[in-house]
Amino acid sequence: MATSLSLTQQLKQQIKLSPAQIQAMRMLEVPACELQARINEELQANPALEEGRDKNEEIEINEYETHESEYENPLKNDNFDYDDYVQDDDMHDPQPNSRPHEEIPFSMGISFAEYLKSQVYLTKMDKSDRHIAKFVVGNIDDDGYLRRTVEELVDDLSFREGLVVTDEKMHEIVNQVKMFEPVGVGAYDLRECLMIQLTQKISTPSVEHALTILRNYYDAFYRHQSAKICQRMMITEEEFKDAANEILHLNPRPGSAWIGTVAERNQSIVIPDFIVEQSEDDLVISLNNGNISELHISEDYQRMMEDFSQPVSHNNTQIREAARFVKTNIENARYFIDAIRQRNETMMRSIEVLVALQRDFFIHGDSMYLKPLTLKDVADRTGYDISTISRTFSNKYVQTEFGIFPLKYFFSDKIANSEGADISTREIKQKLREVIEQEDKSSPVTDDQLVEIMHQSGYPIARRTVAKYREQLGIPVARMRRQLLK
Repeated sequence: MATSLSLTQQLKQQIKLSPAQIQAMRMLEVPACELQARINEELQANPALEEGRDKNEEIEINEYETHESEYENPLKNDNFDYDDYVQDDDMHDPQPNSRPHEEIPFSMGISFAEYLKSQVYLTKMDKSDRHIAKFVVGNIDDDGYLRRTVEELVDDLSFREGLVVTDEKMHEIVNQVKMFEPVGVGAYDLRECLMIQLTQKISTPSVEHALTILRNYYDAFYRHQSAKICQRMMITEEEFKDAANEILHLNPRPGSAWIGTVAERNQSIVIPDFIVEQSEDDLVISLNNGNISELHISEDYQRMMEDFSQPVSHNNTQIREAARFVKTNIENARYFIDAIRQRNETMMRSIEVLVALQRDFFIHGDSMYLKPLTLKDVADRTGYDISTISRTFSNKYVQTEFGIFPLKYFFSDKIANSEGADISTREIKQKLREVIEQEDKSSPVTDDQLVEIMHQSGYPIARRTVAKYREQLGIPVARMRRQLLK
C-alpha cells in the first residue's frame, strides 16, 4: 500500500503542465474582486498584451509555430487529478444586498485570506519562502485551520506548480505561519489551536496546568474525567477548574476573531462573481464582469512577428533574440486571453448547472428548498473534473434576489433518513441546533442523548457524527455548556 502511494506521488510529480493549462487553472481560481488587478499585472508584464477590442477580432497565431491543441480547454482533461479544496460542510450566512447589480461597489476591505497573505510580507523570508508561505496561507480555511498535512502540501505544490520542496522546509514555513494573527491560526486541529493560544498568554499556574492538560490529557479532558486528571497531575479540584476556565475562554475558531476586528474596521463588502435575476418565470444568469477590460494582442507585435517571419537571413544574434522575445510575449498573451475565455466559459457552465439543480431556492429564497448537493453532482452534469468545480466555486459568491451567498452555501452531503429519502447535512445541523437551543440550560443534552433524539426525529446518525456537526456549529459539549452558564 505504501509502495503504491509512493508511486502515485512520483507520477504526479513527473506530470508537467503546459503553460496554457497552468494559466487556465490559476485564472479559474481568481474571484471577480481580484480579476481586474490580475489583468493589470499581466498588462504591465507583457507589452504584447493590450486593452480594448481587437480590430481584426480574430488573431491568427498558428503561423508563429503555435499549436491549436494547446488551447483546448485543459480543465476538461481527466489526466490531472487535483485536490478538492472546498469544505462542503462549511456553511456561511447569506449577506443581504438588495442593490441592483449595476451598483455593486468594489470592496474597500480585505478578506481573511488577504489579511493572512499581508502578514507574509511582514515576515523575514526570501522570495522562495514567501511564495511557499502564500501557498500555505491559501490552504487555511475560514475557521483559521490548516487541515492538510505537510506531506499533502508538498505533493500539491509539486504537482500544481512543479516546485519541489522538502518536508523539512514546508514544516518550517508552516510553523512561521502559525505565528500569524489571529492567535491560533494555522493549527491542524482544535487541540493544537488551543495550545498555540495558551503559549501566547502570560505564564501562570493555571495556564501551565491548562497546557499540561491539553498536551497529556486531552482525551480525558474531553471525556470529563476531571478526577483522573487531578490524580495524574497531582493538583486540586480548584486548580483543575482554574485550568479548565483558561481553556474554555480560548477561541476554537480563530478565523471568526478576525471578522469582528479587521473586517469591521475595513467595512468589507463582498463582490459577487455571479448574478442570478428573475425575469417572469425564468432565471437570468450572468457573470459580474461588467468592468473587466477586454484584451487583444498588440498590432505592433503582430507586425513585428510578420517581419521576422519573412524569408531573410536571421544569422544575426540580436535579430534572433528579438524574434524570440516577440514570439514569447505573443504566445504568453494568447495563453492569458484564452485562459480568461476558458474561465468565463467554465464558470458560466458550472453556475448554470448549479442554478438548475437548486432552482427552487433561487425562485423562492427559502433554505427549505435547498436540496442535498455535492461537487460531484455538478461535475457529472458539466463534464468537468471535480477539482475544476472546486476551483470554480471556491471563494466565490452569487447575488440573488434574496441576498449574496457564498457558493459553498448550496452544497451539503446527503444521507438517507429512516424512510430512505435523501436529506442534507444542513438539515441535520439545523435540527441539532434547534434541539440544543430548546434544552434545559441547567442540564444540557449530552451527545448520547442527542443521538436518541435525532433517531426519534427520523435522522439515524452515529454519535461521532453528532459530535462532528456540533463542533462545526461551534457548540461546546454538554459539560462545557453547563459551566459557561455559571
